[in-house]
Amino acid sequence: MSASQRPVHDVVVVGAGPAGLGVASALTRLGVEPLVVDRYGVGASFRRWPEGMRLLTPSFTSNQFGLVDLNAITPDTSPALSLVDEHPTGGDYAAYLEMVTKLNGLEVVSGVEVTDVAPAADGLLEVLQHDAAPLHARAVVWAAGEAQYPRTGGFDGSQHAIPTISVQRWETIPGGETVVIGGYESGIDAAVQLVEHGRRVTVLDRDEPWAVIDPDPSRALSPYTHARLRHAQSTGRLTLESGVEVVACRQRLDGGVEVVARDGRSWITAGPALLATGFVGSVSVIRDRFEHDEQGHVLVTEEADESTILPGLYLAGPALSHRGAIFCFIYKFRQRFGVVARGIGNRLGVDTEPLEALRAPGFLLDDLSCCDDCAC
Repeated sequence: MSASQRPVHDVVVVGAGPAGLGVASALTRLGVEPLVVDRYGVGASFRRWPEGMRLLTPSFTSNQFGLVDLNAITPDTSPALSLVDEHPTGGDYAAYLEMVTKLNGLEVVSGVEVTDVAPAADGLLEVLQHDAAPLHARAVVWAAGEAQYPRTGGFDGSQHAIPTISVQRWETIPGGETVVIGGYESGIDAAVQLVEHGRRVTVLDRDEPWAVIDPDPSRALSPYTHARLRHAQSTGRLTLESGVEVVACRQRLDGGVEVVARDGRSWITAGPALLATGFVGSVSVIRDRFEHDEQGHVLVTEEADESTILPGLYLAGPALSHRGAIFCFIYKFRQRFGVVARGIGNRLGVDTEPLEALRAPGFLLDDLSCCDDCAC
């Protein structure tokens, strides 16, 4: 089939997680039928979570009283109601996403590995695939998330440390002594899980994230994590070390690893060190298609979360930020689903009035003045 004969999709959404499916659901309100593509399938990142990991934000059946479940991606669904769980596991939340997919009649194609999004003729975009012909679309939503793109490296011997997100079962971590590098949510979750399995754990961090109190939950541990952390500390098997800059991991003859800090201190772990230093995110795949600020945040338009250098390419999900506010939780980035859908609707020349129904439940936040003075 020649390029001129290939079908042109109105919208291709890259990523079948909460961001991609949420924007796709919003687009159906406009009569737009987006094609959602993903490497593995609906909720794949959640299905790969380590055993025991749960959503930090609580789910509650408050929709009928005007307060949409914090983990919902559409205003008319509630994970708490469908899963009957306040803090769903990754697998359970993936089941909720499957339900939303079916309710909204979304077309999801798995096995699609997108390598780039590029401008094409006639104002179209090409969605380039690995070992497959490109897709053509009038608009593309990048919503491939972060969990499958953990940050690794950064110090000598980093190959002797494995990302916590890649651990499927905590009992597979060998020995009684474990070192976790990074003390934010992923690191503390790993430490708590390991303590529950009888391990002695040391968490290392440059700062002291477990002591931060901040109204923006993107900058402090969640109450759910703090409660579990206090319990783990009460066992006497958890040590938190701040002011530690890790510079090396050295393999030991006994199979363990020595974690070395810049100030000369070191810690021994029976198996690999565990790495919880954040995520580079999926935007790294198409980094050149977005501008970035000095802090590395993606720059998009406030009117539609559209790339400032590639028109028609939109961003949805945890990489989104505006005016210093980070939209990294579901209940944060879902506020922009209606904004992205409206931008795409305008691009396609369709009536966007139906999206106004998303404003009251908090899925169409287009007044970002609050971001100048508070945590969104």
